[in-house]
Amino acid sequence: MSLSTHVLDAAKGLPAAGIAVRLERRAEDGGWTPLAEARTDADGRIREWDAEPGTGIHRLVFDTAGLSEFYPEVAVAFTVTDPEGHLHVPLLISPFAYSTYRGS
Repeated sequence: MSLSTHVLDAAKGLPAAGIAVRLERRAEDGGWTPLAEARTDADGRIREWDAEPGTGIHRLVFDTAGLSEFYPEVAVAFTVTDPEGHLHVPLLISPFAYSTYRGS
């Protein structure tokens, strides 16, 4: 299964380059296990990870402190059901709002 993300700075109308993002998997005890870390490229994207997420509940944790004083970190949880599929989980952020959706 492959996973990508894209961070867009909605206040500037530009991709957010250099944003640290952590990929985590939900552990049996309800906590989170880190799988990989990466930074967005010049286009605000992470196209590949050093680890395959596999099926189950995961989350991307975005270090957004440089984009928003109000939201220093954004965590987006999602469920992987197809081990052969592709998921794209983008983040649009501005100083006082953020949104996400399942992309393609």
